[in-house]
Amino acid sequence: MKFTLSWLKDHLETEATLEEILEKLTDIGLEVDGVDDRAAFKTFKIAKVLTAVQHPDADKLRVLTVDTGEGQPVQVVCGAPNARAGLVGVLGKPGDYVPGLDVTLSVGKIRGVESFGMMCSERELELSDEHNGIIDLPEDAPVGMSFATYMGIDDPIIEVGLTPNRADCTGVHGIARDLAAAGLGKLKGDVIAPVKGAGATPVKVILDQDDDKPFCNGFSLRLVKGVKNGPSPKWLQQRLTAIGLRPINALVDITNYVTFDYGRPLHVFDAAKVQGNLTVRAAKEGETVLALDQREYKLSDNHYVIADEKGVESIAGIMGGEHSGCDENTTDVLIESALWDARMIARTGRELGIITDARYRFERGVDPEMMESGVELATKLVLDFCGGEPTETETVGYTPYSPRAIAFPVSEVKRLTGLEVAYQDAADILTRLGFAVEGDGKAVLQVKVPSWRGDVEGKADLVEEVMRIHGINQIEPQPLPNMGSVNTKILTTLQIRTRLAKRILATRGMMEAVTYSFISEEQAKAFGGGKPELKLANPIAADMSDMRPSLLPGLLSAAQRNADRGFADLALFEVSGTYEGDKPEDQRRVAGGIRRGTAGVEGAGRFWSGNAQNVGVFDAKADALAVLEACGAPVDRIQVEAGGPSWYHPGRSGTLKLGPKVVLGYFGEFHPDALELLDVSGALCGFEVYIDAIPEPKQKSGATKPALTLSQFQSVKRDFAFVVDSTVEAAAIVRAVNSAEKKLIAGAQVFDIFTGASLGEGKKSVAVEVVLQPLDRTLTEEDLEATAKRIVEAVAKQTGGTLRG
Repeated sequence: MKFTLSWLKDHLETEATLEEILEKLTDIGLEVDGVDDRAAFKTFKIAKVLTAVQHPDADKLRVLTVDTGEGQPVQVVCGAPNARAGLVGVLGKPGDYVPGLDVTLSVGKIRGVESFGMMCSERELELSDEHNGIIDLPEDAPVGMSFATYMGIDDPIIEVGLTPNRADCTGVHGIARDLAAAGLGKLKGDVIAPVKGAGATPVKVILDQDDDKPFCNGFSLRLVKGVKNGPSPKWLQQRLTAIGLRPINALVDITNYVTFDYGRPLHVFDAAKVQGNLTVRAAKEGETVLALDQREYKLSDNHYVIADEKGVESIAGIMGGEHSGCDENTTDVLIESALWDARMIARTGRELGIITDARYRFERGVDPEMMESGVELATKLVLDFCGGEPTETETVGYTPYSPRAIAFPVSEVKRLTGLEVAYQDAADILTRLGFAVEGDGKAVLQVKVPSWRGDVEGKADLVEEVMRIHGINQIEPQPLPNMGSVNTKILTTLQIRTRLAKRILATRGMMEAVTYSFISEEQAKAFGGGKPELKLANPIAADMSDMRPSLLPGLLSAAQRNADRGFADLALFEVSGTYEGDKPEDQRRVAGGIRRGTAGVEGAGRFWSGNAQNVGVFDAKADALAVLEACGAPVDRIQVEAGGPSWYHPGRSGTLKLGPKVVLGYFGEFHPDALELLDVSGALCGFEVYIDAIPEPKQKSGATKPALTLSQFQSVKRDFAFVVDSTVEAAAIVRAVNSAEKKLIAGAQVFDIFTGASLGEGKKSVAVEVVLQPLDRTLTEEDLEATAKRIVEAVAKQTGGTLRG
């Protein structure tokens, strides 16, 4: 929200300095985002051209002698067609910054002639778009005076950052009200006098809406006949220009001025271009309108419009139509002020992608009581600037505001903020803010909320009002209470596991990435998603239309972007959410990662002793198991099954399971079709682990870990080679070995696989190293033979394998 200091003082009678106003604005919660003190304009001086002669080497340039009011005239080269002797204009001297050109002036030579500054146009000083000549001031303009002071453009511009709840401060009047309540002056001009009209407005308004779900809660319309539209007054143009608006004509400028002055958006129709009565209705599917921004918008039945008998004239509450806009030929004007549903405005503006000052205010909630007053204020300004004869105001569908009543115990201020505010002080603050206050004189105030404070709904909101006006800086810091003991854990198990997963993947040389939660529909379907309920109603881009079912598309695309820029060997991971449905329980917490090129755990790239190998399925498997182990999953009981979802390579992927039903994740190299869909190439592998599928750890009886038990006896290793069918997994053999003697066998791992004609067709040999760790005595040969026998029997029973001869 931007405004000038003089504009604020139209509503606030105060002797406070600019610095005091800025400090108070921030104190009361209207944080100042920026201030332009207009210092850049103060250096430009009014100067008079004494002589103007033709440049010796340029037909379109003149050499001027300029009186600056400081004694010795200066020489300036100028190309403006209106440069002449006797002209009083604006001079920029060396060292002055010209905002319209974004340059700082210096002494220079133009076609061999020295120039000690420049005579400025309005566009060069960002006063308007006029650039046909230099500024031409009246002859009596005082030479040597600051041009900014003379024109009144040295007015500081203040920009305030508003929180969404402060719709009442989207107008200068509302900001002045808050400053007055904070003791920085007196609010003036609070009553808008009605303008008497002659006769009824000939154009009627029809509200075509469902009474149970109205989108328009009131509509006021007035005709002013015989207006003469032209430029608005200079002071109004300057104010609009200062806040970043382009003056257009008096009628349009009036609506913009009222929008920022009182936070009341208005619209004006050229009455001659409106056919018949106006109807406020839902748009028809496929209906179009050419808006004032020269863009054509296609509407749906979720959008609402103001239409006449020929068609749409305005997108309700957001932007007017080009067809009925006011121009220099307008003689009769319809002034419209309506009260629109905030949710409807927000949805329509978002779906159509239109951001306007009207939408900004309506979607936050405007003052309903300003609907008719806005028409009265605009009518007065139209009569002042353009003349004309007004009719009576036509108002339909409006129910007068009924104030919300709140019982407010003043003790709530102390309870919620720690501030000690006296009963009468709290009552005075609320009264100055416009609340109607009655009370018992002791503890409880009966407060009625004014129409412009739709955000105040309960006691806590009133506490906020008292606190910010009394002074947030009055709250004294308080130390946190001493708990006296170590607190229990604060983070949830899932939060702890998320941190552990990130840490372990980082230690394995992977870099964390944060990718969009949205992907294209095609990618979503390719990675197990694409459900209708996961489509976005308003995607930020066409290729971000669906909630992601997997982290892998984003990571793979990120890897390819890096590869395209020369970083081919990299490993990325992300721990975030994926979506299987539109319910809370359908959101999964997943740790996913990909490796590309030679980015293995041991390192990537080329070496004199031998290049690193391309990554593959076992790199992804190791990453997935590392995450599960770090998160506390029982890795020794995890089952690895061959194959995975369709986006993995069918022969180079696997599934991690805990029992027959609990899927903990997938890993492997990627299917060529999936990579082609993503336009990704190279050696790639990846994994996804479902952190939320890991069983919760069992509650331990004690606070300490169990005692460490170490054996004092030497471990023994024995090798076994089993001949099994080629379809038998090596993991099944390892499980069978471990189950043969759980107390004695400390571990088993495969160290060799052999296939050949000597074994027979469809057979393979799997060699396993078994570690035996006695706990109470040294093993004898008989013990080893008995254990070996049990191992062979277990493997034969569970896999059908026989000991290789």
